[in-house]
Amino acid sequence: MSVLRPFKADDLFKFNNVNLDLWTETYSISFYLNYLARWPDLCLVQEAPNVLGKAEGHSQEWHGHVTAITVAPEYRRLGLARKMMDELERISTEVYNGYFVDLYVRCANILAINMYEGMGYSVYRRVAQYYTKLPHEKGGRDQEDAFDMRKPLPRDTMRRSVRPNGREIIISRDQAP
Repeated sequence: MSVLRPFKADDLFKFNNVNLDLWTETYSISFYLNYLARWPDLCLVQEAPNVLGKAEGHSQEWHGHVTAITVAPEYRRLGLARKMMDELERISTEVYNGYFVDLYVRCANILAINMYEGMGYSVYRRVAQYYTKLPHEKGGRDQEDAFDMRKPLPRDTMRRSVRPNGREIIISRDQAP
């Protein structure tokens, strides 16, 4: 059984194996602590051994944003990511009155893209050279593109956060928020 609860600063030291996952974009401790201080209601952790998900958003930007969500390999395909995404969408709607929730995902991460599409997300645009190469690849320049995926919330009655041709719209990393 898992428990969804508010993220605490000392949780950062409990989830190293999740942060070492090749598909997980990791950040510094100060980055997480800054978000925890600014948006504590949108920083969540779901506990079953070794599961970490962090959600954040900002009311002035009128949307929820998933900075990092990761489930340890041994707990995948149990619906834990969906549970965390549902909570972020609920908070983005009820607390922040947002128009949509967005996230970035590597274009090569087909399993994650399929999972998010199954949750109602669609590709809004492609961000060129958003990610650095994976550690097992040579080089280190920003090389891999990301999809900016979005899911409209009830406030987006005109569905402006959805594009039928999002995969064809490409922006540079500098143009992405």
